[in-house]
Amino acid sequence: MNGKQLEEQYRDHLSGFFDWEQLDHADEWILYEENLGTHLSIDETALSQGELYTILTNKSAKGKKGALVAMIKGTDSKTVRAVLEKIPLRKRGKVVEVTLDMAASMENIARFSFPNALLVTDRFHVQKLAYDALQEMRIAYRWEAIDQENKEIGLAKELGKKHVPDILRNGDTLKQLLARSRYLLFKAEPKWTDSQKVRAEILFECYPALEQAYKLVMQLGGIFQHIKNKGIAFSKLTSWYDRVEKAGFKSFNTVSNSIQAHYLNILNYLENRSTNASAESFNAKIKAFRSAFWGVRSVTFFLFRLANIYA
Repeated sequence: MNGKQLEEQYRDHLSGFFDWEQLDHADEWILYEENLGTHLSIDETALSQGELYTILTNKSAKGKKGALVAMIKGTDSKTVRAVLEKIPLRKRGKVVEVTLDMAASMENIARFSFPNALLVTDRFHVQKLAYDALQEMRIAYRWEAIDQENKEIGLAKELGKKHVPDILRNGDTLKQLLARSRYLLFKAEPKWTDSQKVRAEILFECYPALEQAYKLVMQLGGIFQHIKNKGIAFSKLTSWYDRVEKAGFKSFNTVSNSIQAHYLNILNYLENRSTNASAESFNAKIKAFRSAFWGVRSVTFFLFRLANIYA
């Protein structure tokens, strides 16, 4: 049988798709209030052609049946809140914790939809900002090294000579050093391999600012890893802000400002050490499901199948 015909027969006659109780509004939202739990995660994902959906999941279901609470088209806080408010307030009032990323819209949704919940900004989103700032500095230096090498090659041609790049003591050129240092900058120093230790030593000799930035990233991670008291963590964050300001790195100042804008929710991580990993995992399941079916031809039917598995 033709595969496309089989799919159409399954959808139209075997799946129960046209008897789905959420069919009339599924292209805009689906809601399963019976799956609402005390600990939730909220995030966004793209289904087809970059179209974003806000997803609310129940952590206690651990990514299995009963995990999906709501899936709503778009990330506009008013639109999402209007759908979630279809759940009675007495039920929403029982939610004690919601984990989320640093998006203002997600915070607005969670704060007003679940008034009694503790909002916890995912620590890994915070750390990713700092890693991104560090990598931005490395990439900027790499472009400078490439530009300098191109100038040297051009000058050698003008002089009728062969260009011979400077080779560092580990065998890298400056351009290669910066390219190959990407992964070591994501790792704590004790986890470096022997070759990474040598490369890091040379990198920091050539670019002291990168060493300073790397230490700022590690110090920020250390606050979440080693401190349990919110008061002490707040004090450490304040000191970290001061070090960032003194360093004068533009990208890190942006990170610092972002953290200061969300620090209360960020420090709430220390209450139960909750993260938004369950939401990220659920997003990965959706992407794998989408990949298995070679994309999303019909968003409504895709949501129907998703709901059958996870709602």
